[in-house]
Amino acid sequence: MTEPNERYLMKPRVYLETTIASYLTGWPSRDLVTAAHQQITREWWQNRREDFDLFVSQIVLREAARGDREAAAQRLQVLEGLPSLEQTEEAIELAGELVGALPLPRRAELDALHIALAVVHGMDYLLTWNCTHIANAALRNQIEAICGARGYETPVICTPEELLEA
Repeated sequence: MTEPNERYLMKPRVYLETTIASYLTGWPSRDLVTAAHQQITREWWQNRREDFDLFVSQIVLREAARGDREAAAQRLQVLEGLPSLEQTEEAIELAGELVGALPLPRRAELDALHIALAVVHGMDYLLTWNCTHIANAALRNQIEAICGARGYETPVICTPEELLEA
């Protein structure tokens, strides 16, 4: 068990959801908002990632491996060597509870699992550009209530822009 004072000496732990690798390695978008998100992600990766211990999951790696072979290879390259969080039964159960309680479409099951993995493994942050189903302020209180009822503390769910400044 980590002593309270030791926790403050450790780097904050960040779970990188798949959109981070996608924005980091993607071709520059013509859409101004997406292009800005890509630039912010690159700035965060260059200037702030060393301030954190970064984690992914097998879900992130599977999602990153999809699509164009060259683009997938680039996404996987930036994620290479990062520790992968185990997909535990606890995380699967919590994800199921999130899907059942939140106004999420069935296709958002993996998004709920990203949240559950970060929660169950005690991450400090969940970093994502998925503002529809994950970093959604309208869902935040419900996510925290569901996780809190199971005895978990919810990580800060945010975008790279929110973690760009020290």
